[in-house]
Amino acid sequence: MERGRLMDSVTLGLDFGTLSVRALVVRVSDGAELGSASVSYAHGVMDSVLVTPREKIPLPPNWALQSPRDYLDALFAVVPAALEKAGVRPEQVIGVGVDFTTCTLLSTRADGTPLCFAEEFQNNPHAWVKLWKHHAAQRYADRINETAASMGEEWPVRYGGKVSSEWMFPKILETLEEAPDVYNAADVFLDGADWMVWMLTGNLTRNSCIAGYKALWCGGYPAKSFFRALDPRLETVTEDKLPGPVLPVGTRAGGISERGAALTGLYPGTSVSVGHTDAHVAAPALRIAEPGRMMALVGTSTTLLVSSKDYVPVPGVCGIVKDGILPGLWGYEAGLGCVGDAFGWFADNCLSPALLDEARDRGIPPVSLLTEKIGSLEPGESGVMALNWWNGNRNPLGDGDLSGLFVGMTLTTTPVEMFRALVEATAFGTRLIIETLREHGVAVDEFIASGGIPGKAPSIMQIYADVLGMDIQIAGTKEGPAKGSAVYAALAAGSERGGYDTLADAAAHMGSEPARAYRPDHTRRRIYDLLYRDYLVLIDYFGRGGNDIMKRLLDLRRRARADRL
Repeated sequence: MERGRLMDSVTLGLDFGTLSVRALVVRVSDGAELGSASVSYAHGVMDSVLVTPREKIPLPPNWALQSPRDYLDALFAVVPAALEKAGVRPEQVIGVGVDFTTCTLLSTRADGTPLCFAEEFQNNPHAWVKLWKHHAAQRYADRINETAASMGEEWPVRYGGKVSSEWMFPKILETLEEAPDVYNAADVFLDGADWMVWMLTGNLTRNSCIAGYKALWCGGYPAKSFFRALDPRLETVTEDKLPGPVLPVGTRAGGISERGAALTGLYPGTSVSVGHTDAHVAAPALRIAEPGRMMALVGTSTTLLVSSKDYVPVPGVCGIVKDGILPGLWGYEAGLGCVGDAFGWFADNCLSPALLDEARDRGIPPVSLLTEKIGSLEPGESGVMALNWWNGNRNPLGDGDLSGLFVGMTLTTTPVEMFRALVEATAFGTRLIIETLREHGVAVDEFIASGGIPGKAPSIMQIYADVLGMDIQIAGTKEGPAKGSAVYAALAAGSERGGYDTLADAAAHMGSEPARAYRPDHTRRRIYDLLYRDYLVLIDYFGRGGNDIMKRLLDLRRRARADRL
């Protein structure tokens, strides 16, 4: 490929989020972000009322549905808008990459037509898209976990011993039990990312990331005997309802079809990568293409992702998947269930009038004021520690019935001191996950932070550097998922079509350099080593059975609220 032609080539990353799709145009030669556009879904998230062409149907608690037509309509609008912003022509686009929030489950006919498009199923909620945060399948997830435990299945160890209600099979089982007519009519169950690739190319493929993390795939699905024990009607579910090859991330799924061209305005034959998950796909956008480099997406919660050449079981992680993050490597996922959400809760509920007045006078959010002020405190100065379990503990304990805690409070304790303890708790939780990985043979040599917090909270990132004893590199792009999809698009195109033949080359040329780095202060690190030991004591006492007071309090709360209804 001649250099001149390569300089003109671009790829398109399509990031389908919870409320909108973002399209980003990236130059293949150097990764320059030339232009982007975002289009919201017309119906958003339908979590209380399902809006159909004929009526509005109330939904039970914990439901979260979407319309697949919204995805297509948004796609039709967003691609030409992004190309116009970037000032490029469709013929310059050599590849398209797609990522989705997952597991976002669709049920379709054999040709990919969603069942909710059919008049007979329009008013059945189970025929619509079950969004990732559809939690109404919890009792079916519990059933899967109980069945796997009773049968001594080995695959749960790759998922910290538990299947989430957000994943594919709990939602499929929910459909089978509550809407068997929908289940029977469905020729295909698949994730939104794979469905969108199908719509663009005409080829039904599945990607190794979503198949592995959300559908229990590891060279194959669990055995028929497991599904038969779960429900005899499910014995052949993977053969009957999950067609399509599972391909490693970065593989070319095919070229844009005539239908895909009509949907996007792109040229037929333009390469399309297999789908990916919105968090994991960001790795090459941050120039991560090797083992041992951890990507941390720090926002309302934290997702920690790292790859390894070899498979080793690690207790208390969310998932261990071959080709899950990077092709050819084992991907390890873990995280904290409450980070920015806890900071926001504290700012909304625990500030003094003086702090609220100062934030108002300066015209900044209260949480920004707190983040600024904690930088003047030293480790251990407040005498306060916390457990940031406001939303349970995702990893390594995997227990949603745990709750938050402050210890060391006195009449002189200030909100700023409490907030710093809360920030330190999230850093300690991150350190515990990293040390657990290392203890079991998974290297974590570098830490690259992305998401909503790292780019705007220097004091928090410095605390993380001091607690972890590692340099914290801050991502150089705010478009991690969309840019990651664009990098994978270049890999799918390959050098013969103007892209790259290895992910390492694609990431090196197109990924963003870190914007800055925070280095640990070794004096503060020594103090944090002492505090971390006490943090582990709190973990064992409140989280590992030393005292189940948190669970008892939660049970009392549930009963009291039930009695008032």
